[in-house]
Amino acid sequence: MLDVLTGFAIIFTVIAAGWWLAQKKVIGPGEQRLQLNRIAFHVATPSLIFSSVAVSDTDAFFSPVILVIAIATVVTMLIFWAISAVWFKQDAAETMAGAASSSYYNSVNIGLPIATYVLGDPTYVIPALVLQMAVLSPIVIAGLDRGASGLLKSVIAGLKAPVVVAAFAGFAVSASSWTVPEPVLAPLQILGGASIPMILMSFGASLTGEKVLQSQRLATTTATILKLIGMPAVAWGVASLLGLTGSDMYAALILCALPTAQNVYNYAATYRSGEVICRDTVFLTTFLSLPAMLLIAGVF
Repeated sequence: MLDVLTGFAIIFTVIAAGWWLAQKKVIGPGEQRLQLNRIAFHVATPSLIFSSVAVSDTDAFFSPVILVIAIATVVTMLIFWAISAVWFKQDAAETMAGAASSSYYNSVNIGLPIATYVLGDPTYVIPALVLQMAVLSPIVIAGLDRGASGLLKSVIAGLKAPVVVAAFAGFAVSASSWTVPEPVLAPLQILGGASIPMILMSFGASLTGEKVLQSQRLATTTATILKLIGMPAVAWGVASLLGLTGSDMYAALILCALPTAQNVYNYAATYRSGEVICRDTVFLTTFLSLPAMLLIAGVF
């Protein structure tokens, strides 16, 4: 459990560093801050994804736990869309931002230590990451990209995003059992190491502007509740229908209770759509997810 707390401490510390740098005007507002997101989106995060997925074991991709997570993710997104259609009356980009915030979880810098030290097995983290990047990211990016005209162009834009291409390429390498040469892999790992710090510092710097829950309160609160309570509840229902018990059920629920991924905020900041909902949901779920996961652990 100490390593899990360490994972949370790392996130909060880097966010605080970004906030402090913004206070000192080292990280400027607006376009200056967004340069961190763009570098992460186009270079650092794709490097992290490829270097992680390329060395993973593809057998875990076909686990029923991954199926439960996939269904729970889609169902939770649809629930947010339904609620939004009735209560929020947002445009498609804002609604997609909220739907992604309610279902797209942090599978790396919190998910990895959680899987390793709470579940005792990191097997499911990389397949879940590929599911997000290869399947969900194109959909989310298509919904956020207001500049793309038409559904087909939006989907194509999503599939061409660097993070998505990296996920497909990494999976292809892993499935072929090809070993990436060290002179190729090592630089990508170095670049990938910059991804999370840049995203988190930009996130922290964004907190110097509009305060959390200053606007979009209803949508943000809904996304937060769905992420921490709704998605695990859906996962429990799906897992029960599929006959999962014991450690498989526990793994599915814990992973579905992870906080909203910073990548959601990075996408929103890159495409300038739904930034407030994504930022605030990431902030709230990061603080509240630990009690939620401890509750699940206590029940099991």
